[in-house]
Amino acid sequence: MMWVALLVLSGLARAAIPNAMLRGMQSLPKLSVPERSIISPNGTALPSIATVYYFDQLIDHNDPGLGTFQQRYWMNWEFYEPGGPIILMTPGEVNADGYEGYTTNDTINGLIAQQQNGAAILIEHRFFGYSNPYDNLTSESLALLTIQQAIDDLVYFATTADLPMPGGDAVKPGQVPWVLIGGSYSGALTSWTMVNKPGIFWAGYASSAVVEAITDYYAYFTPIRDYMPQNCSSDVQAVIAYLDGMFAANDTAGIQTLKETFGLGDLVHVDDFASALQYNLFDWQSLQPDVGPGAMFFEFCDALEVKDGVSAGPQGWGLDNAIYSWGNFWNTTYYNYVCGYEDAETCLGTYDTSQPYWTNITVDNSNRSWFWIVCNQVGWYQAGPPEGQPAIVSRIHQPIYDERDCVNMFPDAFAYPPQPTVAETNTMYAGWNVNIQRLFFANGLRDPWREATVSADGLNKPNTPSMPIFESDGFHCSDLITENGVVDPTVAAVQVAALSYMHDWLAEWKPNA
Repeated sequence: MMWVALLVLSGLARAAIPNAMLRGMQSLPKLSVPERSIISPNGTALPSIATVYYFDQLIDHNDPGLGTFQQRYWMNWEFYEPGGPIILMTPGEVNADGYEGYTTNDTINGLIAQQQNGAAILIEHRFFGYSNPYDNLTSESLALLTIQQAIDDLVYFATTADLPMPGGDAVKPGQVPWVLIGGSYSGALTSWTMVNKPGIFWAGYASSAVVEAITDYYAYFTPIRDYMPQNCSSDVQAVIAYLDGMFAANDTAGIQTLKETFGLGDLVHVDDFASALQYNLFDWQSLQPDVGPGAMFFEFCDALEVKDGVSAGPQGWGLDNAIYSWGNFWNTTYYNYVCGYEDAETCLGTYDTSQPYWTNITVDNSNRSWFWIVCNQVGWYQAGPPEGQPAIVSRIHQPIYDERDCVNMFPDAFAYPPQPTVAETNTMYAGWNVNIQRLFFANGLRDPWREATVSADGLNKPNTPSMPIFESDGFHCSDLITENGVVDPTVAAVQVAALSYMHDWLAEWKPNA
């Protein structure tokens, strides 16, 4: 999960990310804050949903004596009536500013709150944004950034927070039902929390939840290859096979010529070049059902496949045209989009560890915090596939490329490229083996993270009334967004099913005696 493909960033902002790992980061889609007044059921004007509240969160749940830090959260109780559920979500590995819309009925969170007369909360994840136990992101500080500490944060908040709404001091679990919601990494955190701390959250909703930690996550590109235009896939595969063939033959001159065709002749290392070619594929993750042909991914495929108004057949135009067209797209459009005014080595190279990108330890650096979790516990390195499988990304890019970046980022923590403890993570939090009552899983066929979810190909995990698994034709976390259900009936079907299950599950809840 070292990726930022979902964020719609400017060229100059994107240039601050010199490695492909962070371009496919599993961030949730952002939502604008609704331009409307927030009114309670009795007609009282409520605070803006952009209002920030602060919770005294434990620095270390294993050592409460260390004290607390200020954890930011946002809350919307426009639909709340006494006895209604509390809907809790963390947006995960991001600064939570700009995600306040997840407390409204523009999302499944708010739809559940509206249906059930509940209140919705968004809480910032520790070590992201401005919810930091310490005033830096050194390896020593980040030792307290673990999955378990994040789980314990959610539980401690639910069981001790006095919420800012009227009666908010009497809505703990046991007094009212709590529902935990998440998407992507935070969707996995929803599953992991309900496995690790049963009985706190009455129900859960996990969208595109990457429950299985996987070191070599080459399967990220499988749904992309399967659902992208076939002519585009054919031509991309042709170029990648050509590059990998030259690499196997140690044809450095041929590789240099290819790099120069893309305007990347100054990029020193071939693995950085192979990684740069992944960027066009990562743009897939920013697609949603309501995104049209003007999206950057489709611009890329059109550049390869449309000549004089004519589209290529399923086999594409062939290698020579693909090299020329893909290279031309980088030269005329994509390089500026990715790198702005930076030179190729500064923008795309990963071998100069003196760059501020690797050394900056100031807070509100989501990339660095996310690196820490990935390097230590979950992996998800988006690499080239094994031999014998179709490849739309180069096999030059293997997990060691990303593991080396862990050393670049945290040289005082890692003397050599680390292996993330994925087996331990999956054992502790059940991974694909999750079996929890009242946990609703929602996934998308076109989601590149699908193969780490309970809808992974070949897993055949049963869809049961106690733990339903629904799949739309959508992309990454499509079902979280209300509008996606308006434009895609398969997403709407997932949302309707979720609301039905939540209605029934919450009707079963009884307060503690």
